[in-house]
Amino acid sequence: MDTNELPAEAIVDPKTFADPAQLHALLARLRAGAALPLVEAEDHDPVYIAARHTDLVAVEKDAAHFINAPRQAFFSHSHAKASLEATGGVNVADFMRNLTAMDGEEHKAYREIAQGYFTPAGVAHLRAEIEALAAEFIDKMAPLGGECDFAKVAMAYPLRVIMSMLGIPEEDEPLMLRLTQQTLTSEDSEFAAEGGSAMGAMMEMYQYFMTLIADLRANPRDNLASLIANARIDGELLPERDVFGYFLITATAGHDTTSYAITGGLLALLQNPEQMALLRADPSLLPTAVEEILRWTTPVKHFCRTATEPREIGGTRIDKGELVLLSYPSANRDAAVFDDADVFRIDRRPNRQVAFGTGPHVCLGQYLARLELTAIFRELLDRVEDIELAGEPRFVESTFVGGVKHLPIRYRMK
Repeated sequence: MDTNELPAEAIVDPKTFADPAQLHALLARLRAGAALPLVEAEDHDPVYIAARHTDLVAVEKDAAHFINAPRQAFFSHSHAKASLEATGGVNVADFMRNLTAMDGEEHKAYREIAQGYFTPAGVAHLRAEIEALAAEFIDKMAPLGGECDFAKVAMAYPLRVIMSMLGIPEEDEPLMLRLTQQTLTSEDSEFAAEGGSAMGAMMEMYQYFMTLIADLRANPRDNLASLIANARIDGELLPERDVFGYFLITATAGHDTTSYAITGGLLALLQNPEQMALLRADPSLLPTAVEEILRWTTPVKHFCRTATEPREIGGTRIDKGELVLLSYPSANRDAAVFDDADVFRIDRRPNRQVAFGTGPHVCLGQYLARLELTAIFRELLDRVEDIELAGEPRFVESTFVGGVKHLPIRYRMK
């Protein structure tokens, strides 16, 4: 395999992401090659790959010259064609825009709408509720006979957290789970929309949320969903497509990513029993363990940026209009930044992980995710012991968002 083949295999093929050993071996070779190589894969636009931590951070922090619009994710031309077919030729931008598609002052204004809910102080108000939910979902493991697919627990718990914040009834959570998985991980046949596409699932979600938004505007409530639905900028209600986009990004990014960090984190602890023992012996290490879990799992695999004018990153010239793909799993294993980068170490300090990104587009929900991870792992380690794998873990086939999708475990409750 020559260098030109490497990025296409590492970034374009969803199956590569279902094999972490293969993925990280390929990304290591990518980091060792030329900075920001230009990749021209079949059925894809040309794209530069920011695989090194320093280069990725430089692009993210230069938000004035590397913007999110007009595309945030790197999918094939075939994927784009299928999306148009699913909507009857309607472009997604005609009915949905979210924070990841905005830049500059507009992005700042929209981000500030919900920012108060997601600051450290904002999520602190949710601590008791989230800890109670973590206990509830660990309770559900007790009657399962000492074996379960832990991925089901890991997916249901943060889903409940974010859906309760949006005021969505518990009976609709299975629907929301199906639609968000079909939207974010449609490259995986297990989650693909039956008889449709990711865009078809998004359209179904559009109908659901537009009904909710209309109700919230007619009958405002004291919750996050109502705040978003009734938000105004310059005295005007947000356009419907932007409100839907806000709901969509909150619903999808608010649970799938955290779920994959939970399943991947437990798998890492099971595969590194000395780290599990260390954490059990010293629970004060939980905050650094959470940061290492985030580095190790990196649920968001990439975002794209478009250059607004010629720029130089890592000695590579990027011309106006050219694409840069930010490879977060690669940056989080960069040996130039992380000692023993391929070793899972719960006491790692410092830990400059970029699982949430950085710069003005850093993940709005990062503090909520940390709180959820801390609560579920504290509850798990306090109440469950003798945990071991009871089968082969399976990973999502997705170049965008993914992680462990099945984690069969055997355990004994204390």
